[in-house]
Amino acid sequence: MDNELTLFDRLNVIRDVVKKYGEDKFYISFSGGKDSTVLHHLIDEVLPGNRIPRVYADTGIEYNDVKAYVKELQATDDRIEIIKPSVNIKQMLERDGYPFKSKEHSLFLSVYQNSGIGLTVNRYLNGDCRHPCPKVLKYQFSNEFNLKISDKCCKRLKKEPFKKWSKENGKTIAMTGMMASEGGLRESIQNCIITDKDGKLKKFHPLLKVSEEWENWYIESRNIKLCKLYYSPYNFKRTGCKGCPYALGLQYQLEVMYTLLPNEYRQCELIWKPVYDEYRRIGYRLKKNIQTKLDV
Repeated sequence: MDNELTLFDRLNVIRDVVKKYGEDKFYISFSGGKDSTVLHHLIDEVLPGNRIPRVYADTGIEYNDVKAYVKELQATDDRIEIIKPSVNIKQMLERDGYPFKSKEHSLFLSVYQNSGIGLTVNRYLNGDCRHPCPKVLKYQFSNEFNLKISDKCCKRLKKEPFKKWSKENGKTIAMTGMMASEGGLRESIQNCIITDKDGKLKKFHPLLKVSEEWENWYIESRNIKLCKLYYSPYNFKRTGCKGCPYALGLQYQLEVMYTLLPNEYRQCELIWKPVYDEYRRIGYRLKKNIQTKLDV
């Protein structure tokens, strides 16, 4: 399908879904990143004059330039709202546990640390699932590894604040810029419309099946300005929470921050230190036994 046909398809899907459920039920989960910025413009293209809120969660570990970009948009667009979690990230990580590798791995490891090896953990360790545990990380499912791990970071810093805002404002359907091509658990999502057990629409992912090539075409054809981190000299492919241990390009992010964003680099080294130390020790995701030295 060429770019114009893909656009036509997405515009029709968005128009039909919003019309069916009512514009006043929707809000956009707006991260200030590439995908949600594309969604922001796409919604305005198909629904001129819409009043759908764009809600940004300032978790305390967002890139300063992303926050600046969101505030710049907010200055001329009153649909953009900024919310904050009620938890301190450092205290939350120490209490609930740290993220490691991926949400899926963190979940299985958390289950093991709380309940021991059961059927689901065994399947993960033995390769009887879509994304089995890497051999290099199997030692974590033993007494050899004592760092508390959890997949609750995103839940505490984003999902819970969004849920609270949604309830207070009567906006029950979250629209996201999520794309399956980003990998991980997102690959397994087959439908852009997500309902709860009662069949009520809870999430809508209009960009789920579009390609990165299409997204870049749309940005160029509509002359969309992204956050500065997507351009030289930063050249980030993704933004999200800075220094997130889930990021596949974590080494690159830290190297860029060390050179161009030293204060944010220091913040990451402090917040994620136990995970970074383990990554470096075993040579996973970060270079083995190499740590860029700043006065952290």
